[in-house]
Amino acid sequence: MTWDQMQELMWPATWETLQMVGVSTVGTVLVGLPLGVLLVLTDKGGLLQNRPVNKVLGAVVNIVRSVPFIILMIALISFTRWLVGTSIGWEAATVPLTIGAIPFFARLVETSVREVDRGLVEALQAMGASTWTIVRKALLPESLPGLVASVTTTVITLISYSAMAGVVGGGGLGTLAINYGYFRFETAFMWIIVAELVIIVTVVQLLGDWAVGRLANRGRGGGRTRLLGRRGKAPAAPDEDLVAS
Repeated sequence: MTWDQMQELMWPATWETLQMVGVSTVGTVLVGLPLGVLLVLTDKGGLLQNRPVNKVLGAVVNIVRSVPFIILMIALISFTRWLVGTSIGWEAATVPLTIGAIPFFARLVETSVREVDRGLVEALQAMGASTWTIVRKALLPESLPGLVASVTTTVITLISYSAMAGVVGGGGLGTLAINYGYFRFETAFMWIIVAELVIIVTVVQLLGDWAVGRLANRGRGGGRTRLLGRRGKAPAAPDEDLVAS
């Protein structure tokens, strides 16, 4: 196979992989972020302490995380076909990708949110802040660098999952590697695809590290100052935005 022939196949497959990972990332964040926060809020000592709910959520997350992705894809074929009308192609692959990544991302979110200083939360509670306000004004902003790092890790995991989806016709670079690198013995082509995936992962990691560094530098000493008043001055009264329901 010539280089020109490889290029004709690689660019559409690369675009499919990027679409697959992009859509899955959005779905994962939209569901996984509130799920991870809820795991923290309903845990022992949390703002919405509810042990039965926490145990059920934790069990569901652990069960889905424990299922190998290749098995999860096969198990969800019927559901995927019902949801998107097909079980092959990059659109179909986004369904198991999202479902498989949600519990993974939720645990990362839980870890990041738990690292927020408990004293800050207690101070806001003393000022009369509601649970939603504490989440919006303290937990999420203070854990933002960790959350961005979690998104970066999740995107890289989704890239590897997307390549695995090629085994069952998920489209993208994974399908290309299987069809040409394995079935047609185009070993050189397969290694070129591997190199491209390595480059994509490296770029994602570098961008994620840069974003985390910027957020961490911007947030040093800023979050608590904005929420609790300037250093050395106690807030005279709770801000209206902090006590709003």
